[in-house]
Parts: sequence; C-alpha cells; structure tokens
Amino acid sequence: MNDNLHIVLFQPEIPPNTGNIVRLCAASGTMLHLIGPLGFRLDGAAVRRAGMDYREWAEVRRWQDWPSYLTEHPPESRLFAVSTHAERCYCACSYRPGDRFLFGSESAGLPEAIRTACRDTLIRIPMVPQARSLNLANSVSIVLYEALRQLSFPALM
Repeated sequence: MNDNLHIVLFQPEIPPNTGNIVRLCAASGTMLHLIGPLGFRLDGAAVRRAGMDYREWAEVRRWQDWPSYLTEHPPESRLFAVSTHAERCYCACSYRPGDRFLFGSESAGLPEAIRTACRDTLIRIPMVPQARSLNLANSVSIVLYEALRQLSFPALM
C-alpha cells in the first residue's frame, strides 16, 4: 500500500460515489478516510457494486466524526480542503508525501468552520461560473492524480 497520500471524505452521502472512490484509492494505493456520519451503510449493495469488490484492496479508515479524525491527524501532514469557495487552483500547489485531501459531502460541501480552519490550504477545481460543482468521485480523481503526477506516481505502474 502506497501510504503517501490520503483522501478524506467528510460525511459522504451517495453510495456509488464512495464506491467509486474506494476503487480509485485501491487502484492508486491511496488510503481513504471516511468521516461520519455517513449517509449510507458501508456494507450496502450500492457501495459494493460501485466499488466492484475493490474494497478488499483498499485501505479504508472510518471516523465517527470530525473531532475524532483531528485527534489522529498527524500534525506534520498537510490537509488540503477542496471547495468551490476557494480561490487557489489545485494545480497551483506543490504536493508532497503525506498530504491529505479533504472533500465535503455531495449536497453541502465542507462546512464554513472547516473551510476557515483550512484557509491556508483551501483549493478548488476550476469550472465555468454557472457550474455549482463537479461529481465527488470525479473531483477526487482530478486532485488525486495531479498529486500523484507531481510525485512521479509512486509505486504505480
């Protein structure tokens, strides 16, 4: 398992999105953190179907809530919060091993308090002005593979 990068989902709501992200993390050797409460059961058919049984190869950690995650978050690792409210583009950053990428729920994104706490590492994916947001699984893919590219795709073929 490539433990260089981490994807952190804050209160995900849609099982197929999380299932696709499980598959993405399994294929890229990236650890996935799920911060509750979740909008579904992890053992649900929709998550299994979307993850196409990649769950056994993915390293997934569950957290009861945001404070629980923060108590275990290594202080030396950076936490990039991805939000439509950010000004800095995700590709304007230089990523390094241990970086973590935080994504909000599908319907609400990240709460303002978290965005404020992460203001120095708040990043966005550029879109046309009339677009509200991108699909969560697509957003995770875009940001994760930029970070992996910058790190020369560690442990990937």
